Amino acid sequence: MKLLVLGIGNILFGDEGIGVHLCNYLKVNYEFSSDSDPNNKIEFVDGGTLANALIPLIVEYDNVLILDCVNVNNAKIGEVYSFPFDNVPNFITWAGSAHEVEMLQTLRLTKLMGDLPYVHIIGIIPEVIGEDTAFTLSLELLEGAKIMENEAISYITSLGFGVKKIAQTNLQEIANNSYKGF
Repeated sequence: MKLLVLGIGNILFGDEGIGVHLCNYLKVNYEFSSDSDPNNKIEFVDGGTLANALIPLIVEYDNVLILDCVNVNNAKIGEVYSFPFDNVPNFITWAGSAHEVEMLQTLRLTKLMGDLPYVHIIGIIPEVIGEDTAFTLSLELLEGAKIMENEAISYITSLGFGVKKIAQTNLQEIANNSYKGF
């Protein structure tokens, strides 16, 4: 099985980049293995705000884990939601930012074409900032990101991957350097 961990978001707008930051965080701080099946492979990709341009990448995998922001009416910053794409709860929308609408459309288009692998989403409520560039993540998001991290690790291990923590680089430090790539 080939698993893609896809971080989505705009790293220039604080909390909005959490999907990319958490994807990089997992890549830097953990080692993943698959002793049970040598054909199991896991890749971590910064999908940024590419949306439809990600289709050729997404269809190459058996399973996709998307890390992103979500929008839920009356939710608090830092709340985390984990769900399969085929069963998105009615109270969740991806209308909080331009990239989220595009990512939802990307997944729907890929499904319509019959090429969508199994997709699981772990999303968090961000603090929405204005038009100013910022790399600083809100305290509420940093707390919620711990839940996202645990959900992601749990999901990855449920697919047969072994996980070992190898570093302690904190999420804010990752966010400060995500523009450099990992």
